[in-house]
Formats: sequence, structure tokens, C-alpha cells
Amino acid sequence: MSARPEFYLADPVTAYAIGGYDPVAFFVDGHPRLGDRKIELSWRGVRWLFVNEGNKAAFERDPEVYAPQFGGCGAYALVEGYATAGNPALFVVLEKRLYFFHTAVNRYLFLTSRDSSVEMAAANALKTGCLPP
Repeated sequence: MSARPEFYLADPVTAYAIGGYDPVAFFVDGHPRLGDRKIELSWRGVRWLFVNEGNKAAFERDPEVYAPQFGGCGAYALVEGYATAGNPALFVVLEKRLYFFHTAVNRYLFLTSRDSSVEMAAANALKTGCLPP
């Protein structure tokens, strides 16, 4: 059994990715927004919600851009070599990619050395199982 969190933080009851937040809203609005249950899309075995049809269409065109990096695992935890579930409320959009963090301190530490942090997190994502299938 893996200690890795579920890909894209899928809720065990609803199966909504990233807690039901619209992944495109992080880019467009600059903050998390809960999606509408009437505007839904299934991608990689997980249900994604959106605040409007435009956001859904953007995600459909390029889901790899809008889905959180590392399957939703905490990015700084990966720098340290372990997997934690990221929190959609603790995020950053960096170079057109969405990253989640387990704590505000982790987000700060990631950003203080962001270039090396991204590289180390990516290297450890494979080792910890935080890369979606």
C-alpha cells in the first residue's frame, strides 16, 4: 500500500478532483473557486468541476496546463523527498503551472529557491509516486 495521496486529491465520497475547486480559476481569477456540480468533466478517472463553460472548455483543450503539478501532492514536501497531499487553498501559479502545498511555510520555502525547488520536486515525484498515470 502506498502512502502517496490520491491523484489530484480526489475526494473519496464525491470523486471530485482538488476538493471540487475549478482548476482554471486559479489562473483566471487568481484564487480558488468552487466549481458548479452542473459543469463537470471526467479526466484521468477523476471528476473535475468548473465555475463556467469557458473554464471547462479551456481545461478540455489543455488539461496538463491547468491540472496541479505532481498529481496534487505538496510541491515542497517533494523537494524534501516525501509525499503529502497539497492543499488547494495554499497554491502558487508559477511559469503557467499550478502547485499546491501542505503548509504556508512549505509554500514560502519552495518560492525562496523556486528554480531548484521545481527541479528537485520533479525528480522526487517519480520516486514517491506523485506522477499521475
